[in-house]
Amino acid sequence: MSAALQMTAFGLALLSTLFLLLATCTDCWMVNADDSLEVSHKCRGLWRECVTNMQDGVRTCDQYDSILADHPVKIVVTRTLLIAADLLAGLALTTLLLGLDCIKFLKEDPYVKLKMCYGAGVILGIGSILGLVGSVWYAVDVYVERAMLVSHNIFLGVHYDFGWSCWLGMAGSTGCLVASILLTCCLHACTAPDSRRQPQNHPQPRKMYAMDSRV
Repeated sequence: MSAALQMTAFGLALLSTLFLLLATCTDCWMVNADDSLEVSHKCRGLWRECVTNMQDGVRTCDQYDSILADHPVKIVVTRTLLIAADLLAGLALTTLLLGLDCIKFLKEDPYVKLKMCYGAGVILGIGSILGLVGSVWYAVDVYVERAMLVSHNIFLGVHYDFGWSCWLGMAGSTGCLVASILLTCCLHACTAPDSRRQPQNHPQPRKMYAMDSRV
């Protein structure tokens, strides 16, 4: 049971980590959601802004200034949190891989391997929280910015909505959180009863027999 739970958590963590990496690297955190009169598709990411011509499919991208340049708060915060989440998810994935029962590393010490799985779950949990905060922060900022423009009757010609990169970041963070719960709470629930059910080897009392000394 514990081995199947470990493999499920590893597969989910691997897929979620890939989602987080793709969300960090791709350029569609904000996408224009205007009507069909628009002839171009605009996407804004954490690192650059891209415009795709809907007629001929030509895509051009403008790279943002250097990392040290003055950027909006939502870009700086999301970049920092997503990069930290990627690093933590990668570290947790490596630790979990070495802690799996099917891996021969430390095969003679299952208690240490179990602790490695617990540690990977904790690291995944921290990374998932950082990823969720970064993704939700960006989405909320986009929503607030759009609501303020609507409330002031300001129309800039482009109406932005959440892009698929933002949703990918939320999905990857949620998957890491579920994998963390599997590796901490569920794995502990599966292994603790087994350790409690282990038979205790108590010394059996010796029976004393009286020996007849008569000849």
